[in-house]
Amino acid sequence: MIFPHSLKLIDAKDNLSVQVHPNDDYALRVEGEYGKTECWYVIDCDEGAELIYGFKKKISNEEFRKRIEDNTFLDVVNHVKVKKGEFFFIESGTLHAIGKGILLAEIQQNSNTTYRVYDYNRLGADGKPRDLHTEKALDVTKCEPPKNNGVMPPVVKKDGYDEKHLTSCELFSVKDITVNKSYSSVADSNSFVSILVIDGNGSLICENETFPLCKGDSYFISADSGEFKICGNVNLIETRV
Repeated sequence: MIFPHSLKLIDAKDNLSVQVHPNDDYALRVEGEYGKTECWYVIDCDEGAELIYGFKKKISNEEFRKRIEDNTFLDVVNHVKVKKGEFFFIESGTLHAIGKGILLAEIQQNSNTTYRVYDYNRLGADGKPRDLHTEKALDVTKCEPPKNNGVMPPVVKKDGYDEKHLTSCELFSVKDITVNKSYSSVADSNSFVSILVIDGNGSLICENETFPLCKGDSYFISADSGEFKICGNVNLIETRV
């Protein structure tokens, strides 16, 4: 059995490669493993930092291939300047890349299936250009603009905390929670709870134990652990399946 999702912190010191992930049907048929849908939460960024997220306009497969061959691919992709706290849902088939100067949390379907589309003509450890996966990328990429250019959902004020519902899909549900006093919830039989601390300090109380919380900490609360409570002044990302 494969664990359903993984969580990463990515601190991009340079522009990362432009890539795309297939959906489950294609990945299982061609690669023998699951595809990947993921999402990004921008923790911090340099002024002017940007992501690549889909295309500026709809293009054909022929133009896709030609743009890679003549090194003009970046002219047709959608460059998005980002702000701290923005959220991007990256469904399988969506072209994407993290730009230099961005620190983000990536919550993803647990899979390594990735097709590299463009890599800034960089060389690998062997001194040769790194492999591109153009034909497979053409099979799976949605060659069109994204549905949105980053989401900052409305804040819902609760007693002791504020909440932003970032996304829910069949793979995961993600919330941005800012605790200013306390936040209580339940890890029931339906899902584990993953906690990633974005900023601040506090404490997690679960199963009669208390754990300190500070920026960068990550906690996994098993399904059926029951009620848990978070106290302090702390901003966190909560993920469930």
